[in-house]
Amino acid sequence: MADRLVADVMVERLKAWGVNRVFGYSGDGINGFMGALRRSTEGRSGGAADSADAGAGVEFVQARHEETAAFMAVGHAKYTAQVGVVTSTQGPGAVHLLNGLYDAKLDSVPVVAIIGQQSRSVLGSAYMQEIDLLTLFKDVAAQFAQMVSTPEQLPMVLDRAFRTALETRTPCVVIVPHDIQKAPAPELDQEHGIIVTAPEWQPARVLPHDDDLARAAEVLGAGSKVAFLVGQGAKSAQAEVIALAQQLDAGITTSLLGKPYMDETLPFAAGTMGHLGSTASAHLMGNCDTLLIIGSNDPWTEFYPKPGAARAVQVDIDGRKVGNRYPVEVGLVGDAAETLARLAELLNGAGGQPGGPPEAGARKQWRADVEEQVRSWRSLAEERSRVPAKPVNPELVVRELSGRLPRNAQVSVDVGSCVYWYARQLTLPEGVPAHLSGTLASMGCSVPYGIAAKLARPDRPVVALAGDGAMQMAGIAELVTVAHRWRQWSDPRFVVCVFNNRDLAEVTWEQRETESEPRFPASQEIPDFPYAGYAELLGLTGIRVDSPEQLASAWDRALAAERPVVIEVLTDPDVPLLPPFPAGAEKLDGMRSALSEEGESGEGAAALLDTYAGQEASQT
Repeated sequence: MADRLVADVMVERLKAWGVNRVFGYSGDGINGFMGALRRSTEGRSGGAADSADAGAGVEFVQARHEETAAFMAVGHAKYTAQVGVVTSTQGPGAVHLLNGLYDAKLDSVPVVAIIGQQSRSVLGSAYMQEIDLLTLFKDVAAQFAQMVSTPEQLPMVLDRAFRTALETRTPCVVIVPHDIQKAPAPELDQEHGIIVTAPEWQPARVLPHDDDLARAAEVLGAGSKVAFLVGQGAKSAQAEVIALAQQLDAGITTSLLGKPYMDETLPFAAGTMGHLGSTASAHLMGNCDTLLIIGSNDPWTEFYPKPGAARAVQVDIDGRKVGNRYPVEVGLVGDAAETLARLAELLNGAGGQPGGPPEAGARKQWRADVEEQVRSWRSLAEERSRVPAKPVNPELVVRELSGRLPRNAQVSVDVGSCVYWYARQLTLPEGVPAHLSGTLASMGCSVPYGIAAKLARPDRPVVALAGDGAMQMAGIAELVTVAHRWRQWSDPRFVVCVFNNRDLAEVTWEQRETESEPRFPASQEIPDFPYAGYAELLGLTGIRVDSPEQLASAWDRALAAERPVVIEVLTDPDVPLLPPFPAGAEKLDGMRSALSEEGESGEGAAALLDTYAGQEASQT
């Protein structure tokens, strides 16, 4: 074997791009790359390298499935703001990557997938596990997908994949046939047809034009009832968002992805918007006359102001998203922090723009109204968490965590009804990241995300919130990965809270709400599983909670444990996923009709729905 192979060049290029970890699952089509990863950490002779050499290598993290490996890469990108890298073999391994890569695409995070392929000599022969990978990844990696055809091409293709992923915040795919991986590493000379590239990329400084900033300041300055919708694009602009909101007496709501980037203890922070959002957010968006959208592409358009009811300005680094959800009057393509700072200057009069509303005191009254709505929502959230349930109210599960969450924690959230309780009941300490599959909304992401977060920062505790459906889909398998790795973590705390209600509760309530259809047990019931007992079998700690009185001590014990913990809480699937009014009020008749068809089995859910509706009606 040659001293240095193309596969070794692949690893060297990853290191040059700052990659220290690759997630994946091995197979014959990617085995050349696997060998190079081994050599990067163990030394070229195959023996153990010294600690300095080992530390300079690229770690391979084996998942239990390629889909969860892709979720880990997405989680790595979300928690670290770096490129996540995943690898798999050809054929079935490549197909399994798609769900995680679509998660990256729809939530706009940079991921590079390095995928094996059969050797070039057999391509086109319908060989075993041969599929057309470029066609397979054409949509998910629309910005860049390339198969390496010659050894000389490899560095350039990898460089372009990383640059494109970073520039467009999308997944990119590099396909490397097996024989290319095993080929001798080429020396790239200056000649026709050879392109020598460098692993280098720096973000551009993007600012709107002055005329557009002036128009936006005019719109915002004329508003009496200003609302901000804050998304993940405001991650680095939290101080600027709050300062401008104070200046305009604005209320603030967030998208689901924007929730971690707003201090929800502020008196004018109305919480999350949309179907799973707060009543204060619904009031804010339904009554404002001016809307500023900051780094958000939130799809819940029925919870925006009615088109024409509010003048709107949107700030986004990606011009493709401006005006994508609401008919904005002024679109500003630029970095959120610098754009908001410039708007603040203009609204202070530095640029000659009006700084006050058309009516004296109108904004102060609006702010007072928003703050009253926020107080009412917080009271309602507390009241709902205490509603008796059989056996445990899932809202209380998250509320009991809220005041206990360590200030250096990292949070991952799965898709399902637990997202509602996260959005409505969890107040994140400043600086605590929380991530989920926000736009693809794929189940099974929380434990893989949590593992990626823990590997990136092993000194920080992780809390993952997951429904039982998501755990059976992917989480149970990845607990094996947690059991395999936790002794390497300086802080061993990794807490998975499983909402065990034996039902796909979010879809059950969607059937009732959007289809006026009763619950379909054959599709909705899921088998019971001893999550806490399974954790014990793996050498972890399992805690089973079947009464609300046990919740506080369960969280205290889990967050003080010296090994990972699975808290299994028996929760009530009948607790309704009621949208905030007025949208929720419009859904009541259909939901009640569906529940009436369920007969005796639907009586508990109907009673709780009436309780929730009555609480909200009395508040509004």
